[in-house]
Amino acid sequence: MSRRVKVVEVGPRDGLQNEKQPLSTDFKLELIQRLDRCGFPEIEVTSMVHPRWVPQLADAAELLARLPEGRAVQTVLVPNLKGLERALACGARRVAVFIAASETFSQKNTNRSIETSLQETEEVVGRALQAGLSVRGYLSTVFVCPFEGRIPPATSAELTRKLLVMGCDEVSLGDTIGAAVPEDVDAVLTELEGVAPEQLALHLHDTYGTALANVTRGLDRGIRSFDSSVGGAGGCPYAPGATGNLATEDLLYLLERGGWEHGIEQAEVLETARFLEQGLGRPGSSHLLAVNRL
Repeated sequence: MSRRVKVVEVGPRDGLQNEKQPLSTDFKLELIQRLDRCGFPEIEVTSMVHPRWVPQLADAAELLARLPEGRAVQTVLVPNLKGLERALACGARRVAVFIAASETFSQKNTNRSIETSLQETEEVVGRALQAGLSVRGYLSTVFVCPFEGRIPPATSAELTRKLLVMGCDEVSLGDTIGAAVPEDVDAVLTELEGVAPEQLALHLHDTYGTALANVTRGLDRGIRSFDSSVGGAGGCPYAPGATGNLATEDLLYLLERGGWEHGIEQAEVLETARFLEQGLGRPGSSHLLAVNRL
């Protein structure tokens, strides 16, 4: 199989959505442009979630209006049709939709059941495709839910297939609270046999230090797309105990040492992680940052 891996940088959205103090729009613009110069093929730049729920990203429309087109595909997360309309008005060309594999998490995160989420998401995807946009799908709590515990792999696989049938060109499988181990990845991917690996990605958090092990298992199973966040920033406001995303610089170290191709400037990513540290006013959580502080 191909040795080429796609790294999707989600720091500007997923990495910043849980911060107590929102960063300025100017800082976010600089962060995104620095990341773009690193060579990422895709960057998730913001979210059209209502500011009442995620005030850290309340400046989404202003940010998109001021954000110049870069080398990377710029993806905008949209929660519903209203969010999609806002994204379209801002000139978005690629959007991401999301549902959860856990009924309890779905209710707490979006105040919707899984069934209602599927119906509304199908409308959003259909409208986006009609408008000429491409659509990425997120499935959260794929492996473990903070409220329900382990999610049956068959449930996650069924919902993944439904997102693909809707028209999502890729579904990112989210370890929302960072509790999965490689055997969990195996179990879900086994249920997804028959789905082309290029239609799947892994979105890993590192709460229990297992994210890189899960990357390795994903690579072994044919996954070639991974989400990560510069500096290990992130967390989910609706997932108690969830810590940051897998750090981009740690992921790149693993890929580089393993002989995988990715096309991203590692040194530039590390400098961008330091830039984010300054903005957040605290050290990043990645291993590479810690090693380089010694």
